[in-house]
Amino acid sequence: MSSAPDAGRSILIVGASRGLGHAMSAEFADRGWSVVGTVRSAGTALHGLAARRPGQVSVETLDIDAPDQIAALRDRLADRRFDMVFVNSGVADEGRPATIGEIATDAFVRIMVTNALGAMRAVEQLGELAAPDGVIGVMSSGQGSLANNKGGGSDVYRASKAALNQLMNSYAARHADGKRALILLAPGWIRTELGGPNAPVGMEEAIPQVVDVLVAQLGTPGLRYLDRSGKTVPW
Repeated sequence: MSSAPDAGRSILIVGASRGLGHAMSAEFADRGWSVVGTVRSAGTALHGLAARRPGQVSVETLDIDAPDQIAALRDRLADRRFDMVFVNSGVADEGRPATIGEIATDAFVRIMVTNALGAMRAVEQLGELAAPDGVIGVMSSGQGSLANNKGGGSDVYRASKAALNQLMNSYAARHADGKRALILLAPGWIRTELGGPNAPVGMEEAIPQVVDVLVAQLGTPGLRYLDRSGKTVPW
C-alpha cells in the first residue's frame, strides 16, 4: 500500500463489494481519498471497510443491470462532485467456452448487458458526477484488444470488453470538448474470483499500480486505453 496521502480527493467506485473494486476502495482510502462504493447486497467486504473507516468510506446499493437504480443513485449523489468516477463491471461465463458456438444465448446476453451496456449506462449517468477536470474510468481488459487476440478463447468475454471499448470511444467522441480524462483500464491477469487462482499477480501487487495509473490521469483530458503500468494497450 502507498503511504502518500491525498486527503481531500474523492472517488465513486461502481462495483466495490469484493475483488478488484473492494481492493481499489481500500487502496484509495489508505491514500486519504474519500470513497463511495456501490454493492448489490448487504454484508460485503466493503461494508466491513466502511465500518473501519467511518466518515471516509460509505456504501451505496446498486445493481448495474438495473437502469432505474443507476438513475436513482445519480439523484442521491446529485450534490456531490468526485475527482474520479470508476466503473468496475465484469462477469464471465463459467468455464469460459472456447468458441462463440458453445455459449447459451442467456449467458451471452448476461455478459454483454453487464460488461458493456450496464457499464456504459453507469458512465452516461454517473459520469455527470465527475468534476469537470476529473477522471471517468472503466474496467476494461487486455482481452478486449483486437490487435492482441492471437489465440482466441473466451470469445464472449473478449467481445464484451471490445464492445465496451468501442462504446467508450463513442462517448469520448461526443464529449470531445470536455476536460475530463476518460480511461479504459486493462489491469491484467490478477488472482481474483474472476481471474482464478492461477493468475501470476496478486492484488497486493497489482492494485497499487492500478491506482497509480488512474491518479496520474488527473488533469490530462482525452480517451486512453491503458494497462496497470500506464502503457497504451493497442485497440
